[in-house]
Amino acid sequence: MSFSINLGKWNQIFAVPCALVDEHIKLAGSAQIKVLLFLLRYAGQDVSIEQIAKSLSMSTVDVKDAMQYWIETNLINDISNAVSLIKNNDSLIKKLDYDKVDNLRSLNKRQRPDPSFVAQRITDSEDIKFLMQEAQIILSRPISNADSAALVMFHDNDGLPVDVILMLLQYAVSIGKAHMSYIDKVARSWGKEEIDTVEKAENKIRLLESKRQAWSIVEKTFGMERRSPTTKESEMADKWINSWKISTDLIKEAYDRCVDNKGKYILNYIDSIIKRWHEEGIKTLQQANEEKKKSHFSPSYNINEYYDSMDIFA
Repeated sequence: MSFSINLGKWNQIFAVPCALVDEHIKLAGSAQIKVLLFLLRYAGQDVSIEQIAKSLSMSTVDVKDAMQYWIETNLINDISNAVSLIKNNDSLIKKLDYDKVDNLRSLNKRQRPDPSFVAQRITDSEDIKFLMQEAQIILSRPISNADSAALVMFHDNDGLPVDVILMLLQYAVSIGKAHMSYIDKVARSWGKEEIDTVEKAENKIRLLESKRQAWSIVEKTFGMERRSPTTKESEMADKWINSWKISTDLIKEAYDRCVDNKGKYILNYIDSIIKRWHEEGIKTLQQANEEKKKSHFSPSYNINEYYDSMDIFA
């Protein structure tokens, strides 16, 4: 078996300093590496920090923070020197190969850094140092090495600014979920949704709290023991309470009809009843009972077998 290299794309290459691999491949985060590669790729051409941020799906603050890392390691003399390589030129953005940018982004594996890298980040960055100090205060406990690594990962890999991470920690504490597994899950989600400003974080927390309260109402209405909802339960509760404004009386009636006819709690079955009421403009328990008498409605309509086959539980 023989191999050959397709030189089509290899005919256009640029140089990367050996120091990037020899000294910084372990220490530098994905954001720092992406920004440096971008600078090297377009060295000598004009592009703005805003355009770099847009092309790499990063905030301008994080781009500057990444540059600061390379300044502190002496690969870049100063920000003004770096910016001199990348000033405004609208024509350049039109020439960007976004497929290549996406390929770089795909290399951004979400992996917790080792303790030596975390220690170096704390030493090099006042922001990271501040994050560690405030995290201990918010969580009301000393943070472990694993916690520190996770916090750095939220910043460097997920792209969350320090103030957004602190807001996430405060929210987790406020709902009694100050364990890192929950915080990590939310941080990953926020990174994908580009929750990279305080305003975006406030709006997201408002939505999360609204969903949480909706499930709390449904949970009490169903008479369930307190527990965390599944993703589907959370979405259904949010829809019934916040979007459709269904009364608790109707939600309880739908639950009772489900249990009476099916002998168990089936989320999709309950939703089908509530959805029909919503579409028909039934807003009170009295209307639901009157409609039942008129139509001799029974939840054993033809989709019973469908729900039995799905066997969907909470």
